[in-house]
Amino acid sequence: MRKSILFIIAILCCTSVAYGRVVCGAERVGEWLPKLKGARVSVLANHTAMVGDMHLVDRLVAEGVNLVSIISPEHGFRGTADAGEKVASSVDERTGIPVWSLYSARGRNLTDEQMQQLDIVVVDMQDVGLRFYTYYITMLDVMNRCGDFALRVIILDRPNPNGMYVDGPVLDMRYKSGVGALPIPVVHGLTMGEIALMAVGEGWTKSVDVEVVACEGYTHSTRYELPIAPSPNLRSQRAIYLYSSTCLFEGTVCSLGRGTDSPFEIYGHPDMSGCDFRFTPRSVAGAKNPPFKDVECRGVDLRRLSDEAILAKGFNLEYVIDAYRRTGLGERFFTPFFEKLVGVEYVRRMIVEGCSVDEIRARWMPDLERYKTLRNKYLIYE
Repeated sequence: MRKSILFIIAILCCTSVAYGRVVCGAERVGEWLPKLKGARVSVLANHTAMVGDMHLVDRLVAEGVNLVSIISPEHGFRGTADAGEKVASSVDERTGIPVWSLYSARGRNLTDEQMQQLDIVVVDMQDVGLRFYTYYITMLDVMNRCGDFALRVIILDRPNPNGMYVDGPVLDMRYKSGVGALPIPVVHGLTMGEIALMAVGEGWTKSVDVEVVACEGYTHSTRYELPIAPSPNLRSQRAIYLYSSTCLFEGTVCSLGRGTDSPFEIYGHPDMSGCDFRFTPRSVAGAKNPPFKDVECRGVDLRRLSDEAILAKGFNLEYVIDAYRRTGLGERFFTPFFEKLVGVEYVRRMIVEGCSVDEIRARWMPDLERYKTLRNKYLIYE
């Protein structure tokens, strides 16, 4: 069965675009608000869902929309919980709207009873454009449930801060997990709206009507700086650019700086050799029990790298290979989570065999080129 896609892209001339400001889908209120009239609505959103200086939930309540619930992703509706932390369903204190957490102990799917209360789900979350960042996976899970109940999905699109390039291995679906749901590369080069259209168009989700309210003034060459940290440990633009590469340390015995002021911008291990830089992870908000808590690590500080230098290297295995060699642990350097993050079996094997970054990159390039051709079918933005 062909998937039904209702794809809305309105191209308007307005002062904000003329002066080069990106206008997110949520800010184009006239495009989506009339569609909610008389409907029972839920929003899949978190703290990044801002409409100007007002949160989307507050705007919907102010406009008299029948807002039945808020659906919250990883890190919770307020975006303060640790990675993977269980967050109980609750009630939003400001509005009294129920919050249905998809990261609760109950599980990550909405119940039939919840779905029967709705007509439309509005999606508004700031993604960072990487396969292992979980917001798009939560969106796909909700889209599948909407397909079960013939509900409409309206995605208020936001720019991809890593949307300038595409890089990394395409996921081998043997390693499909909560940090990788689609056969796409680590750096996929899509917005949330575009990835939803691809998932529906390629039959990777159930049949569901998806509308995308596109951004204005954005292209995939736009260097978009996030106004709000999208999750507790992505606190700077540099961290967002480094994240594609340094997140791989989550699948090793090393620390990537959780529990410090600079997560994803540093890496290390207590026994790493040849390093002058030192850091000690502590229990902090967003990293209550980080690896090597209260233990001094020797490591590498990436904070002096310019954005241009980071982006020029793309998805960069140099950091993991450097740490692998400095720790001298061999296979013990890796954990089973590494394959879920990198998405293929050959990267670990080639690192252990002593292959160079260029040799490993050459291995994923044919798959990446095929993905780029597929990606072109679903691009909303130049």
